[in-house]
Amino acid sequence: MAEGLLLLSLLVASPSAVAQPATGTTPQKEVATANADSSDVLAADSLSADSTLMQEIDSVGMAAELEAGEQTGGLRQILKKKFLEGNAGFMSLVALALVLGLAFSIERIIYLTLSEIDARRFSDDLSTLVGEGKIDEAKELCRNTRGPVASICYQGLLRIDEPLESIEHSIASYGAVQTSLLEKGTSWIRLFISMAPSLGFLGTVIGMVIAFEDIEMAGDLNASIVASGMKVALLTTVFGIIVALILQLFYNYINTKIDRLVAQMEEASITLLDAIGKRKAS
Repeated sequence: MAEGLLLLSLLVASPSAVAQPATGTTPQKEVATANADSSDVLAADSLSADSTLMQEIDSVGMAAELEAGEQTGGLRQILKKKFLEGNAGFMSLVALALVLGLAFSIERIIYLTLSEIDARRFSDDLSTLVGEGKIDEAKELCRNTRGPVASICYQGLLRIDEPLESIEHSIASYGAVQTSLLEKGTSWIRLFISMAPSLGFLGTVIGMVIAFEDIEMAGDLNASIVASGMKVALLTTVFGIIVALILQLFYNYINTKIDRLVAQMEEASITLLDAIGKRKAS
């Protein structure tokens, strides 16, 4: 009986003894689970912070790109806006004067640039050939050289057997023709230089007339009505003056090139006449 009770007490005590380690390991699992949860939370917070930072960087980059684009096209947009605000009819006339004036200017600049040569070297070679009596070689040199300098020298060589006064008269006459060819088209540039501000002033007067008509129709002196009319009027004047200034710069540059070519023509003709005079004297 005593042995049965002892065995029963051991059986009852053994489950509690076996269960005791299980109850001892439960807090460790809970701690590990808590640590894992906290790591996941920290990782999620880190990813959220990184994504927020990237979004801020992207927004800043997009803002910088937009600002750069606005700065690049800022002047063009301003000019376009002011052009449309300044009465498109008169502003179109001013723009047409600018386009035509630039077309004539560019054509003259190309022509004058192609007419330029090394005049001093050409004159030295030509006078050497004339002094040596190689008239055919001198004529060939003039024919193979472009520009008005070679052309007037060729005209002088064609009359080399005539008196010196006749040769000089021929060179002077042909030089006047070449000068007129150099100045061809410059009168149109002067016309557009005069027309551009005149069209601007005409737009100003018409804009003021429209402004006073609006005041009369409104029956009241409203500042906004006066300001809008005066704005249109003054914009046409501003653009007309700008066009005139641009064309004036091109015109002065063209005149400078023409004056240089005329001086080269005179210098070459004098050198040729001296060489012909020495040949005739010898």
